[in-house]
Amino acid sequence: MSVPPRRVREQAYADWLTERLAHYLGRPVEEAVSFAEHGLDSVAALSLYGDIEEKYGPLIDPTDVWAYPTVRALARYLALRDPRPGGDGRVRAAFVFTGQGSQHPGMTAGLYLHSTGYRAHLDAAADALLPYTGLSVVDLILSGDARIHQTAFAQPALFAVEYALARTLEESGVCPVAVLGHGIGEFAAATVAGALTLESAAQLVSLRGAFMQYLPSGGGMTATCAPAYEAAELLSCEPGVSIGAVNAAKATVLSGEIAGLERIQEKLAARGIAATPLKVTHAFHSPLMAPVLPRFEQVARRLPGGAPRVPFYSTVRGGYTGEPLYSPYWSLQITSTVRFADAARQLLAQQAPTHVVEIGPKAVLTPFVRRMGGSRGPVCLAMCRGPESNAVDLAGVLSELDAGPLSLSLAEG
Repeated sequence: MSVPPRRVREQAYADWLTERLAHYLGRPVEEAVSFAEHGLDSVAALSLYGDIEEKYGPLIDPTDVWAYPTVRALARYLALRDPRPGGDGRVRAAFVFTGQGSQHPGMTAGLYLHSTGYRAHLDAAADALLPYTGLSVVDLILSGDARIHQTAFAQPALFAVEYALARTLEESGVCPVAVLGHGIGEFAAATVAGALTLESAAQLVSLRGAFMQYLPSGGGMTATCAPAYEAAELLSCEPGVSIGAVNAAKATVLSGEIAGLERIQEKLAARGIAATPLKVTHAFHSPLMAPVLPRFEQVARRLPGGAPRVPFYSTVRGGYTGEPLYSPYWSLQITSTVRFADAARQLLAQQAPTHVVEIGPKAVLTPFVRRMGGSRGPVCLAMCRGPESNAVDLAGVLSELDAGPLSLSLAEG
């Protein structure tokens, strides 16, 4: 009888850990004896963690060395966390939900027309939104209506699409080990994680978008290739501008008054750092959103929320949170910096997913996550490549995720 692949990997870890510990302790190590009994101190434990990080990547946290305090226990844990082929063979998919700006006329229309599963979930989301949007987001999408770019429609439409895409994956047997959302994508992430009901999320995103739509103009956003610390240095002279999002080590988005953004862009150009104004109507995720809060809070506090049932990585907190996602969280989210890079790095380190699936109408976040993971990181997939994505593309994603037998049903025609 053949030995299961995970057991082979587990023994390989045990052999390697035994060798490394013997190196630090200067004597042989027994697999079942605790590190404390062997006399391992905190300095040697941190050095062992560094060895693991260097050789195998971000599989564990430093405290895990003491949480699994024998060679046998730590080897077993490493084998479970290892995303590489030759582990236990299971797909561990994390879902990352795209934010505003990824919307486009006709987004996911091909899926809607030819996938009965996706169609049912998008219809359900559209029905939940209809009392607040006044028109069906399905009709808005299928007609190619340019109003999809208006904040009042972009936010609920994106929520509906992302909710439907995620439910389609789940229906096909792909359940997330963790979720992470960027901006409006956090509402879909929270709904999939069980912290919000579809009905509550539909009301929140619809009113959030409408309230923002009618804020005074005058704000904007600029994408830069500056590290966050360098951007923060320039903001000291521009109180009307703040950091709207940190997407990667050198991908910082500024948000605030347009005149201030223009002055910062000139300073960045003098340093040879690229900066591009974004096509937005307002300064999202900045203090200029504050006038929205009183009305939003009045609604949000009446709606139920709860703790996520799936590990939820918050771009407000910059990492994992198990807190109930009640109205204070969603109010804070409106004006807070989107700490996507911090949250994504922690997700990769703690969850060790084999795959990261970007849930949205086009790929925006996948390149950032791929760079964070490096050559030994997870496989990064986008559910939709862009306007032409259809059910055949979705079937390809499901195949990559070993989802089967596929419950995705393709309609005729």
